Amino acid sequence: MRVTAVIITRNEAHNIGACLDSVSWCDEAIIVDWSSADDTVALARAAGATVVQTEDWPGFGPQKNRAVEAATGDWIFSLDADERVSPALRDEIRRHLADGAHRALALPRLSAFCGTFVRHAGWYPDYVTRVFRRGRGRFTDDLVHEHLKVDDPVVRLREPLIHYSYRTYSDVLRKIDAYSSAGAEQAFARGKRATMASAASHGLWAFLRTYLFKQGFRDGSAGFGVALMNAQASYYKYAKLVQLQAGRQQDAR
Repeated sequence: MRVTAVIITRNEAHNIGACLDSVSWCDEAIIVDWSSADDTVALARAAGATVVQTEDWPGFGPQKNRAVEAATGDWIFSLDADERVSPALRDEIRRHLADGAHRALALPRLSAFCGTFVRHAGWYPDYVTRVFRRGRGRFTDDLVHEHLKVDDPVVRLREPLIHYSYRTYSDVLRKIDAYSSAGAEQAFARGKRATMASAASHGLWAFLRTYLFKQGFRDGSAGFGVALMNAQASYYKYAKLVQLQAGRQQDAR
């Protein structure tokens, strides 16, 4: 059974080498890159990956489907450039693929926030379905927060996928801005509407849910940081939705 690793990238020179090294056991690696201005493409090719370059950005879901469609392996392993596969996870995946059962694999994901791995706050085990038979799975067409839909039963693994999601507070601020903008556009397209009061309430609820109800406080300052980040992302998503509403109303006049 041939396995293809598929990864989408944009300016991931600081990540792509280690990511590809962690999946060097796969038979093929496909990179779909959107207009990287750094050495992402050169580093990926030097590591033996096949690179497909695109000039447009259709959103996370459609871009990942482009990578899936370019794969030729019997099995597809989709991962992000900031994720790493440990030898223990590699061996667990291989054992499941070798048993001949047609099951997709969901991996528990262990994410780091500015240098600290977070085990509460709703961040762990955070199962993500990532390994599936070619032709038996497809990502949703969401601009952001896409997920994989598969036609086969899903089994959960034990070894975690390591995720270096937020290395610095600059990463946090950049991703809050990018994800809240995409989230607002997606919500607007689906007919959702908001007010500044509802934006504030969404932000407050996101903080309380993360820090108290999902026990982010057990992760100390990292848990507080995750709760504050979730609050800001939620608030700005709905605040930007309010701006979109006002802009469209103005255009309609």
